[in-house]
Amino acid sequence: MAAETKTKSNAAVASHFPEKGPIDENGREVLLSLRDVDITFGKGENAVRAVTDASFDIYKGETFSLVGESGSGKTTIGRAVIRVNPLAAGEILYKGVRISGKIPHSLDREVIRNVQMVFQDPAASLNERATVDYIISEGLYNFHLFENEADRVRKVENMINEVGLLPEHLTRYPHEFSGGQRQRIGLARAMVMEPELVVADEPISALDVSIRAQVLNLLKKFQQEKNLTYLFIAHDLSIVRFISDRIGVIYKGRIVEVASSEELFSFPLHPYTHSLISAIPIPDPVLEKNKVLYTYDPSIHDYSVDKPEFVNIGHDHWVYGNKKEIEEYRAIREAGVPLQPITIADADHPIVEQVAEETEEEKAADAEFLKAPVHDTGNGLLSVLSFLLPILGLIAAYLFRKKFYMRNYHACKKGAIYGLITLGVILLIFALFIVLAVV
Repeated sequence: MAAETKTKSNAAVASHFPEKGPIDENGREVLLSLRDVDITFGKGENAVRAVTDASFDIYKGETFSLVGESGSGKTTIGRAVIRVNPLAAGEILYKGVRISGKIPHSLDREVIRNVQMVFQDPAASLNERATVDYIISEGLYNFHLFENEADRVRKVENMINEVGLLPEHLTRYPHEFSGGQRQRIGLARAMVMEPELVVADEPISALDVSIRAQVLNLLKKFQQEKNLTYLFIAHDLSIVRFISDRIGVIYKGRIVEVASSEELFSFPLHPYTHSLISAIPIPDPVLEKNKVLYTYDPSIHDYSVDKPEFVNIGHDHWVYGNKKEIEEYRAIREAGVPLQPITIADADHPIVEQVAEETEEEKAADAEFLKAPVHDTGNGLLSVLSFLLPILGLIAAYLFRKKFYMRNYHACKKGAIYGLITLGVILLIFALFIVLAVV
């Protein structure tokens, strides 16, 4: 207890972050910690408690995803991390230093520099009256992160290239771009600051499915190259499963379960986690129609006498429940038999087993799709060139497929097929003219 008091007192007077954060018992560096965080909006009778007693750690270099239904408090926590939402109770620590509440000005600037946010709405988060060049450069100006004008231009152009846009886009305004391009601009604005932690608030929810994969590829690319740490806020568990190292589940402002990605999907112990996973769509209309949707009912818990706690039941798996529930969860986990949260009504039908195997294959295909190259755009120019040179187009399609450039593959294949058909028709007409001329 004395050690804890000393840590807190040091955190209270610190004006700068240490080079590294505290190390936990497993040797992992703790970058961000939430300790018993409460967030309340309004006062008196109109007060609304948006987050209650939220506690979790985010380790250096990992992707920690926070999932839950709309209005559960995910974005509220994310905005509290960047010091937009004040706390009613508890504290937030970054590298062991408290960053919630009143802190020195120098520390506040370090938080802004080291913690960046990518917002959910790419249109509302960009200044419509500013050029892309200024939007990306604003942080560089505020912290003077460049030696001279040439250095600033070089950093901005390098970053705009890294997110898949062109230098000529820098003179344009946000309204001239599509949703996916705007999100890339928001990503460039955050990454040019070279942050350590990025709060990604549902950055793909407003985008088309194909564009989502490209943005996720960019996030993974930056994480590998710059050793970034992500707090990824989302509600789509099918995406979260593949990009997350650990997942936290939040229900009405309370964290109910935290575990590694595979652990959570294999052992969804809390009933609310069970209901979220059971709601994941199955890519088969027959199974989806017969799927039994599990609905979470909070009244199944009796916390009148036996009060609930957030407990580690082993395997770095934290669950919220009272003593009786925790013992049940621990027994299920120690049995080691993975749970099946998705139930099909007609379980004896042979199609169930067959499609279950197909689902595993599609799961692997989805994982490969997320690894697809960023520049796999399926440019229409590839179709035109393949149409004009169909043999070369087929060769290019084969090479693209081998390297998993699937959009480019389809573009080349489509153009080459139409080119061969057109060439065949021309040859047929030419042959008819020759026959008629001879006759």
